[in-house]
Amino acid sequence: METSTQTFSKKPKIKLDFKDSKYATGRRKKSIAKIWLQKGTGKIYVNGKLFNEYFSSDSHKMQITRPFEILNQATDYDVRCSVKGGGHTGQAGAMVHGISKALLLFDSEFKSTLKTEKLTTRDSRSVERKKPGRKKARRSFQFSKR
Repeated sequence: METSTQTFSKKPKIKLDFKDSKYATGRRKKSIAKIWLQKGTGKIYVNGKLFNEYFSSDSHKMQITRPFEILNQATDYDVRCSVKGGGHTGQAGAMVHGISKALLLFDSEFKSTLKTEKLTTRDSRSVERKKPGRKKARRSFQFSKR
């Protein structure tokens, strides 16, 4: 009996050149995003993939491009991002925080515009821990009188 060997080819990881870029870190919930920003054509890469492939939700895609749309510079910068921890919502929020911090390194005049939209402030809210003797953080078990 002859066995056929199948070769699974991985998609080659995109090698990006971000030597003259600005670096910033963004955080949200348990997610940490490392952002490299440089002048370019408006491409956004997340963990080696285009952000359209990485994020499936349209709300996350709109949230990530929001700092550029507010400044009317949607096609002026290229972004390379390394994101880890948390879920997609936290990762998208961390990217927004990091992108807006990196934009301030390019031009400090953006600060008033981004600050009024509350994009430069770190959202420190996170999940409350579960307490002992309870079902969740605050929800108690169902009470039965009889």
